[in-house]
Amino acid sequence: MRRAVFPGSFDPITLGHEDVVRRAAMLFDEIIVAVGVNTTKKYRFSTEQRVEMLEKVFNDLPNVKVQSFDGLTATFCKTVDAGWMLRGVRNSSDFEYECTIAQMTKSLDSSLETVILFTSPEYAHISSTVVREIIANDGDVSSFVPAEVLNYC
Repeated sequence: MRRAVFPGSFDPITLGHEDVVRRAAMLFDEIIVAVGVNTTKKYRFSTEQRVEMLEKVFNDLPNVKVQSFDGLTATFCKTVDAGWMLRGVRNSSDFEYECTIAQMTKSLDSSLETVILFTSPEYAHISSTVVREIIANDGDVSSFVPAEVLNYC
């Protein structure tokens, strides 16, 4: 089985995240959208809310599952028997960062491959950080997040 893990904080999920998962769903038998839990990071949405949002967004894709995890992503991938880690890239800064992460991941687990998909151009300007800032200032994020997420904002 070709199983991939798409890790992230998804605080909140954006249209860019959704775009990457929907396109990757055609490439893999199963994708686990893995909500990372970092105890040192302050999140706007709880882990439960982030998992719930993702489940609603991908409800129509039977090969997409959602799970939370803590610890190293490479360890989680091994735990769920995933051979691939899926990453989305918006721009050259993301690409540089993801190259470093992919190389470190390969050092941790030589059997784990990283697959990078570039976000579709119409979503490349969207980041969760900016979306959180807009939400915090009572702005309209309907152009940046899936419709299923708006009730949480």
